[in-house]
This record gives sequence, structure tokens and C-alpha cells, in this order.
Amino acid sequence: MGIITHMPQPRLRAVEGETPGDRLTIEQLAHATGMTVRNIRNHQSRGLLPPPDVVARTGYYGSDHVERLNLIREMQAEGFNLNAIKRLLAGGDDQLVAFRRAITTPLDAESPEILTVAELSERFGPIDPRTAAKAEQLGILLPLGVGRYEVPSPSLLRAAELAVERGIDMRDALEAVERVKRHCESIARAFVRLFLEELWKPVRSSPDGERRWPEIAEAIEALKPVSSQTVTALFNQTMTAEIESAFARELEKMAKRKR
Repeated sequence: MGIITHMPQPRLRAVEGETPGDRLTIEQLAHATGMTVRNIRNHQSRGLLPPPDVVARTGYYGSDHVERLNLIREMQAEGFNLNAIKRLLAGGDDQLVAFRRAITTPLDAESPEILTVAELSERFGPIDPRTAAKAEQLGILLPLGVGRYEVPSPSLLRAAELAVERGIDMRDALEAVERVKRHCESIARAFVRLFLEELWKPVRSSPDGERRWPEIAEAIEALKPVSSQTVTALFNQTMTAEIESAFARELEKMAKRKR
């Protein structure tokens, strides 16, 4: 689905003479949610939005409509198209929540940290602009302005810190991270293709496929940690073999120089 993004949802704005969330015209609903009237009508024609209460030929919307529009926009930001959103909404809130949780919950979520430039310099020494730009490009640091950064993965930053403490140049470490990230993207795509082929496609083509979505959500939640464990186990084996092989060659070179 791509990178999973949670867009800030606007609060329902008060409309003069009315209680927020109570009896909004379509123009007021558009103003309250930051959407256009055209988009709201489009969602309604697709069956994504319940019809309004009609009083004296005027349609009125409430807080449920605001919540539904916010949910639709959030799901679009997460990569769902409108047809998929309609099918999920048709399955009820419980099914929707379970399915979204299964595909959007990180394997091992970390609590991000906020660090100042001074704190980063204390841990890594002076950081030149090119190095900072590379860290931002890789998503290791997210600039917040006014000399502050968000660190989405403190454990990744700590690993970089340990590497620098052992004498590895920060730019070289970032280049290694960039190469590893490309390989990780390839590995992730391999597992996603496996999930699609073995789990999703049979359900998608099944007449009762939509009823089986909770089953798919449960399977994905169970298999995501399996993929992580597989990668970790294979990496440990491969890393050990590569270290042994590399240092065997180096020791052989040293022995040859002594002859």
C-alpha cells in the first residue's frame, strides 16, 4: 500500500446558529471537513456517504457524516481506492477496523523521539549539511523546523551512533543504510507478493470473498512477524558466513605478506 500516512483530520467547525455536528447543509459540511461539495456529492452517489435528512427539500448532515468523510480521506491517504473503501465500509465497522489494522500496523512500532541539533551534535559530533540531508532523505531524521528533528526509529539512530563510536564515518554508515534499505524494500515486496498470491487473490475471486476478509486480516497479522523472523534468521546465518569468509581472506593475505 505504500507508505502508511495518517493525515490530520479537521475538527468540525462551528456554524453560526447551529450546534457543531447538527443539521449542516452540504455547503456547511464541505466547509467543516475541508472538502468540496462536488466530492461530497460524488461520495454520496457512490454509496460511500449515507444520505442526509431532508427537511423542506433541504438536506441536512450531522456528525456521523463528518466522521465518515474523515475516514474516507484517511483511507485514501493510506492507499485505498474508492471501490475498496466502499467494500470495506459495507462490511461494517468491526471488519473495517480489523482489516485496516492488519495491513497498517507496523511489525514493531517504536515511539519516535524529538532531538535538537545540539543533542544530535553531542551524540555524533558536528553534522555537516550534506550528511544531515542524506539522513533526512533516508527518513532517519525528519526536520521539524527551529533546529529540531523527529527520529521515527530511535533504535536505528542508536545503531548509527554505535557505529560512529567504533570509528565508522557517518557518511559511510549512511551509504550502507541506503543500500540495506533498498534490499529491505525488495524483501518486503517479495513477502507482499506472496501474501497477494496465496492469500488475497483466492479470496478476491471467490463469490463470498468479502465475507472472508476477517480471515485474511487474521492471516496477515499472523504472517507479518513470521516474515520478520525469517529475515532475521537468514541474515544471522548469512552475516556469520560473510564475516568468516572475509576475515579468512584477510588472514591469508597477512600470512602471505609475512612469508
